[in-house]
Amino acid sequence: MPIEILMPALSPTMKEGNLAKWVKKTGDRIKAGEVIAEIETDKATMEVEAVDEGILGKILVAEGTENVAVNSCIALILEDGEDKKSLENYEKKSTTPTKVEIKKEEKIAPSLTTYDLRLTVGEAQKASPLAKRIAKESGISLAGISGSGPHGRIIKEDVLGFTKSGNARFGAVHRDPQEFRAVKNNNIRKVIAKRLLESKQNVPHFYLSCELKIDKLLELRAALNEVAEIDATGNPSYKISVNDLVIKATAMALQKVPEANSAWSDDAILLYNNIDIAMAVAIDGGLITPIIKNADQKTIQAISTETKQLAKKARDGKLQPEEFQGGSFSISNLGMFGIDNFAAIVNPPQSCILAVARAVEKPVVEHGQIKIAHMMNVTLSSDHRSVDGAVGAEFLKALRRFVEHPILMLV
Repeated sequence: MPIEILMPALSPTMKEGNLAKWVKKTGDRIKAGEVIAEIETDKATMEVEAVDEGILGKILVAEGTENVAVNSCIALILEDGEDKKSLENYEKKSTTPTKVEIKKEEKIAPSLTTYDLRLTVGEAQKASPLAKRIAKESGISLAGISGSGPHGRIIKEDVLGFTKSGNARFGAVHRDPQEFRAVKNNNIRKVIAKRLLESKQNVPHFYLSCELKIDKLLELRAALNEVAEIDATGNPSYKISVNDLVIKATAMALQKVPEANSAWSDDAILLYNNIDIAMAVAIDGGLITPIIKNADQKTIQAISTETKQLAKKARDGKLQPEEFQGGSFSISNLGMFGIDNFAAIVNPPQSCILAVARAVEKPVVEHGQIKIAHMMNVTLSSDHRSVDGAVGAEFLKALRRFVEHPILMLV
């Protein structure tokens, strides 16, 4: 039975087009990939390439014909060995939507673009356009792939299976035909997006960065962990992290520079009487900031225990509103992810957030001599309406004092 060539839909909204020219004439042999006709739309002229092989048996729509309906039969192809008499007895088959793939090849001018159109006609073909595209992008020859589609046609699954089986040449690239997947925004993500957008739009941020030498901080951490009592389960009663020490040092620095422990309002700058440190914790689908309340008054061991408890409750989704709402100052620590430097977004109505990066060993000069030290970068993001540059600098100066001389946090 002859293979129908149908008028293709060159766009989702196209309903008809003009058959501008037949490149092939009746009786011509057609090979897959050869241009057989040109179709005009209101936007461009497209070349139609054959994907079936055979003889162009009969042209049903003459060139120059306008307003040809999409999916109407415009010509018939005879397969090898098929009698021409089948054209006389031919009855139009039920219309199957024509699949097209339009690939932008070259931009010639701002108002003129050339397109390469690959047209899938009927059911029988050597390879589907999607299979051809995946094979081309993966550097795979279709010659070595067996088709499982109708009449031995190679389909997408054949190419992907060939790649996964290890038959593809070394270094072949596989491109996922699904360009993206959508992950629905949950309520947490929506709230975060809204608050961060408002912060960047309405809060005049400024940033101050410095490097802190943390060798003595690491020594204190090791000493405190060494003397931790063993509980009934055989585990240490606490295990202090660098982040625990940074929280304590930040709280102590805010005691010295209370102007950084503040919030902006249109009528007044609010200076918090309590030092409540909000720490950023990553959870599935977003971020949350559980609060260490009155962190300046708590021991390092108590802060360590509380941070771990709050982080676990945050990841389990069991935080109570009073455990994450409020706070007077925020800390975001990405050091455990190997980040060298970053700036965080202020968490309104708070005035400041401290971004903590990783500690790295590097050479430093002390008293004219080069030494190796552990250095950690921190960046203070501040709301310039309530915290001036001088206040931010004073805070970082106080923070450096507690970090580089951590014994001061114990007295």
